[in-house]
Amino acid sequence: MQFHLLVWDPKENNMQLPHGTIVAVADGEKLNLFRNTGDEGRLQLAAEPKASVDASGSGSGGHQSSSSNPDNGQQAEDGFSAGVVDVLNGMALSGAAKNMVIVAAPRSLGEFRKRYHKSLSAILLGELDKDLTGHSLAEVEAAVGAH
Repeated sequence: MQFHLLVWDPKENNMQLPHGTIVAVADGEKLNLFRNTGDEGRLQLAAEPKASVDASGSGSGGHQSSSSNPDNGQQAEDGFSAGVVDVLNGMALSGAAKNMVIVAAPRSLGEFRKRYHKSLSAILLGELDKDLTGHSLAEVEAAVGAH
């Protein structure tokens, strides 16, 4: 299996994102979607409408809560992560996204990778392992543009 995946290294030059690239910023509780309305030479992100994420995690294969593993919070995060990837896979499969970059907290990114559909992997330009969900649009732009 061949991946067209680039994990950015901060020591490398800035990556240029094509016009229309979707930037998904997520963690275990929140998903924000942005679209590059600029061109490859000038990153300009615009917020996309909020996506509805099914956080039930049905069939997620996540952690089961029990007396030996009582962490319901982690189970909820894993369910939300599964729902986020369902949204992103759907965007790739429907053609709503031609290119995508995923920015996520490191643990969430690890959970996401387990569920990427081959169509999502094919359009994925890169990943950034940072938690930027509580940050402003300008801060997200700066972080993505710097990598």
